[in-house]
Amino acid sequence: MATDLRELRGKLIAEQANAVQRLDERSYRVTSQSGNGTYLVTKAKMNRTIGWVCECPDFTYRQVKCKHIWGVEFSVALRQEVRRNVVIEPLSPNVCPFCASTRIIKRGIRHNEYGDLQRFRCKSCGRRFIQNYGFEKMRATPEAITSSMQLYFSGESLRNTQKFLKLRGVEVSHVAIYKWIAKYTALMEKYLKQIKPQVSDTWRADELFLKVKGDMKYLYALMDDETRFWIAQQVADTKYTADITPMFRLGKKVAGKVPHEVITDGAFNFHTALRNAYWRENDALAIRHVRHVRMSGDMNNNKMERMNGEIRDREKVVRGVKKPDSPLLKGYQIYHNYMRPHMALDGQTPADRAGIQIRGKDKWLTLIQNASHKQSDGSQEN
Repeated sequence: MATDLRELRGKLIAEQANAVQRLDERSYRVTSQSGNGTYLVTKAKMNRTIGWVCECPDFTYRQVKCKHIWGVEFSVALRQEVRRNVVIEPLSPNVCPFCASTRIIKRGIRHNEYGDLQRFRCKSCGRRFIQNYGFEKMRATPEAITSSMQLYFSGESLRNTQKFLKLRGVEVSHVAIYKWIAKYTALMEKYLKQIKPQVSDTWRADELFLKVKGDMKYLYALMDDETRFWIAQQVADTKYTADITPMFRLGKKVAGKVPHEVITDGAFNFHTALRNAYWRENDALAIRHVRHVRMSGDMNNNKMERMNGEIRDREKVVRGVKKPDSPLLKGYQIYHNYMRPHMALDGQTPADRAGIQIRGKDKWLTLIQNASHKQSDGSQEN
């Protein structure tokens, strides 16, 4: 009975405006029901399991799940429920891509030099179509192509990827694999620009040096603090003087809003770019710019440093980026956001946390299918 009462009170707390304030993914500040104080609720390891810990007397002395912990759990669940509004499904060969009808029949074979493709006709809308979205005229199978992309962006070189495919009976050059990666990275990037991630109001930005054609360059990256969604990027020639206004403007376009807080290091060009990018839409002085970050303490940029480490590890394998618009950088951004599960996000991807769910055993395949179908409806037979 007492547990039910605590759960009910926790639900009431979660429904109050600003009663549960998120500090980071493991810490929340919860207002007491009386309104006379607040309690810190944190996620910690207890008896070999991960659970919530609260400062309140109810939890401290009774070791029970208090109403403040219930409030945090309800608040997290509500926020995740609100974000689940974009679901990208794999295209089924048994469903019409135009009207979603299952009343489809086989209607002949299309023959060409790359193989035979089954042609279908929908008995509901009368339209004809083929189900090979994104892989038309490709000699290799979709599975070989998507496996190559997964191997490449998860850390393998082009030649090691080529060796893996050879073991699977697929004879292809490393140059062809690179062309696959360039083609499908561009296709997915164009498609994903149309989908807005639901990010928080706190963003982080940092720079990372890398070699492009042997010359020292800097990769600037903009990331959401809560979901770790990589929002935008820009390659620049210098570290402290580069104009990175385009990156912040792109961030606004991708997220559909401007942040309330931006966390960076002390480089002055971050502050200048913020003012240039957001002055008219939202008074730049109203955006809190935190610049006293350090590696530890109350304010740090460890999340950005972790992502920088991912990029650095990937760059070492390819021994430098060959050109500024390399598909490696754009493709890795897609891999980071949509494919790579993160331990800090409890095994979810940043896209999952940002309200974009990609379903299917092969997420690369699902994205390529939907991107191709969205872009080339005109190539389908009517």
